[in-house]
Amino acid sequence: MNKKLATMALSALMVAGPAMAELVIPDLSYRTGPYAAGGIPFSDGYNDYFTLLNERDGGIGGEPIRVVECETGYNTEKGVECYESTKGEGALVYQPLSTGITYQLIPKVTADGIPLHTMGYGRTSAANGKVFSNVFNYPANYWNGASGAINYLLSENGGDLTGKKIALVYHNSAYGKEPIRTLETLAEKHGYELTLLPVDHPGQEQKSQWLQIRREKPDYVVMWGWGVMNQVAVQEAANIRFPMENFIGVWWSGAEFDVEPAGDKATGYKALTFTGLGDDYPVYDDLKKHVVDTGKAAGAGDQLGAVQYNRGLYAAMLASEAIKTAQEMHGVTNITPAMMRDGMEALEITNAKMDALGMAGFGPEFSVSCENHGGPGLVGVVQWDASTGTWNKIQDFMPTDAEVIGTLIAEDSAAYAAENNIEQRCE
Repeated sequence: MNKKLATMALSALMVAGPAMAELVIPDLSYRTGPYAAGGIPFSDGYNDYFTLLNERDGGIGGEPIRVVECETGYNTEKGVECYESTKGEGALVYQPLSTGITYQLIPKVTADGIPLHTMGYGRTSAANGKVFSNVFNYPANYWNGASGAINYLLSENGGDLTGKKIALVYHNSAYGKEPIRTLETLAEKHGYELTLLPVDHPGQEQKSQWLQIRREKPDYVVMWGWGVMNQVAVQEAANIRFPMENFIGVWWSGAEFDVEPAGDKATGYKALTFTGLGDDYPVYDDLKKHVVDTGKAAGAGDQLGAVQYNRGLYAAMLASEAIKTAQEMHGVTNITPAMMRDGMEALEITNAKMDALGMAGFGPEFSVSCENHGGPGLVGVVQWDASTGTWNKIQDFMPTDAEVIGTLIAEDSAAYAAENNIEQRCE
């Protein structure tokens, strides 16, 4: 080939290259199994947002997005298999929606140079970016959740929980055990008595736990549940006539399907949140126009505005904004996983940015840094009203106990670094 032809061929490749590139986003979904009620709407929201960007904007920075969905059934082994089978496709970020899968993937993504986003779940101490270079859990983590619940109860009791009895009903897994250490530390600080009541997978049998609650009469019950466990717990609480206004769940225990089976008796139940409620946001007009009405929705199109659909939508928005940040930082549109990690570490979500996205007030403002991969840990509280079939926000996004949580994160991440011979970064 002569020089002129070679130059023409190279020019053609340069033109064709970006058009053929893709931004690959795996979706480790679970549309089957005992936790499908939460997995389906989350995955629908996650997929639909990326579809919206493709259909309305032509992707991100001119690059089309390809979502690769892999069914895990909320099974840790299957989740790891999904990771291994998809990472070679140029995966930019993983969102496993499972604490068990997260724990297994942390060393893998670190070795492979791929970022992991465990939004509101996973290993809480991964908020320390000095130790966990490739793991992010912004905008809030489980220890923020535990503190957020206690702060709310403090506000309900004039700032004093001395002598109060609080029971934790939790999924007997890595997920459910995450808040225990924080709640125990806060019990020492605020003088309440903590009772631990584990519930085995999948959570359908809880008679003994609620009989104990009826017998011991705690002032409040906090729940760390998921899937069918939440429905059973709310029904059991109703059966023993436990005051619903004194029952508060983590954000994964506060969706419509968690309370609807109990009917009117669920009214008053509360839950934590870090995302917006309902579909009264301009972004939903675009979703209906470009995704639902064109038949491109991941599901039936009937979950828009549902709690877990909103969570999936929010997670996809955060990923897309990190992609934009990475593209700007590196001056290229077809970014690599390493560039995506940089974008996530430099991510800043402002009210102005959310307003421009048609999601004003959908989540808290926050920024990420090398040291802090978890954000500020702002937590809101919502309450269920069965008469209207809606969740109502009763507390806006508020700060949590940074001193207690910061100390626990430092201790746990330091132990992890020592065990795994990790040299801390960000110096």
